[in-house]
Amino acid sequence: MSAAPQLRANPREIPVAWVGACVLLVLIGVASFVVGLRTDPRATWLAYHSNFIYFATLSQAGVVVSCALVIVGARWSGPIRFVAEALAAWVPISLVVGIVGMWFGREAIYANWLHGAPPGKEAWLSFGRVFASDVAVMGVMTLLTLAYLRASFRPTLHGAAARATRAKGMFESWTRDWKGDQAETDASLKRLRTLAPILCLLYAFGYTLVGYDQVMSLSPTWYSTMFGWYFCWGGFLSAVAATALSCALLRRSSGWKGEITRPRLHDLGKMVFAFSIFWMYIFFAQYIVIWYGNLPEETQFIQARLGSQFLQDSWYFALSRLDEPYARLSLTAWACNWVVPFWVLLGQRPKRTPAILGSVAAVIVVGFWLERNALIWPSLIPQDGHSWLGGIQLGIAAGFFGAFALVYLVFTRVFPTLPLPAPDRS
Repeated sequence: MSAAPQLRANPREIPVAWVGACVLLVLIGVASFVVGLRTDPRATWLAYHSNFIYFATLSQAGVVVSCALVIVGARWSGPIRFVAEALAAWVPISLVVGIVGMWFGREAIYANWLHGAPPGKEAWLSFGRVFASDVAVMGVMTLLTLAYLRASFRPTLHGAAARATRAKGMFESWTRDWKGDQAETDASLKRLRTLAPILCLLYAFGYTLVGYDQVMSLSPTWYSTMFGWYFCWGGFLSAVAATALSCALLRRSSGWKGEITRPRLHDLGKMVFAFSIFWMYIFFAQYIVIWYGNLPEETQFIQARLGSQFLQDSWYFALSRLDEPYARLSLTAWACNWVVPFWVLLGQRPKRTPAILGSVAAVIVVGFWLERNALIWPSLIPQDGHSWLGGIQLGIAAGFFGAFALVYLVFTRVFPTLPLPAPDRS
């Protein structure tokens, strides 16, 4: 049996038009943020915080998706693993964004406990503890993520410095003391198998803490031991959906022909379908306990988001109750993240069809942005269900998206998501 062909990186030019569009979105975001600080600082920092949480969990979960593929030895994934890893290019930036938001926006973000935590929670809900703990978690995960990416890409980057028009120094640094193709491939796989379970466990436990501090604490008298798992799994599902969407879009791009095959799309579709169901299971397991317990300190979270019709004894759906604050937002997010993927991706054909799978993945990506807004805004502005939706808020979201897309675009061109087989020189 012949050995698998050695992969070599394929650096490509960065499309100027796409870079220009991303930079324009970033400028819109910066302008919206500056204007917002002058006109409505609270809404500005909440919009900043919502987008920080969304993109931080999405990017960190991207490398966790790759870790999962490594742990289970998924041979079917091919270059799809590199597509998921590219999402993690935002991880170091999310650390900086988080530090800025937590420090300068603390008066708006943590207003419900910053100057007086509920009795018994004074030590836990202190800014010093929250800031130090979450920066430590994200800092350690950033370092491990960079180590993982270096281990993953190193075998493909040998000789890339000679061919690349940019990042020559980094390529040389990442391939220093080269020991030969087979030895480097084996060493890379060994390092990945060591780092993968560590990153998965740190994501599960570390981002549970981040979810408690950055989201659950905004309603300081509410608590749920399942919320951390719900929060982390939402990030993981959004990363799987973003990977599926990227693959559907890349399918006809130069160099990708024959790589994003229908069987691989089918496997991605099964992941989206199954993980969406599990996300709904976690949500329902948390909700049903709150519903039948009917304790005010627990029901307040559901009441503020889904409205009173989800807390009554005999359940019925009333359109009039959709006018309650945030009910439409929460139900839309629920439909995007479970109803659409469940009913559309039933059967094999939808999962294998790029247009269908890509469309469902796009709906989920947008749905989790809505869901992260639904987690944060009702805790601080409970009576105004449209507070999350405004010119400033959408402008800041556009800026975050533009910055994330720009980082992803540059990373996938400098550190290619598609390493190609080395040419046969025999």
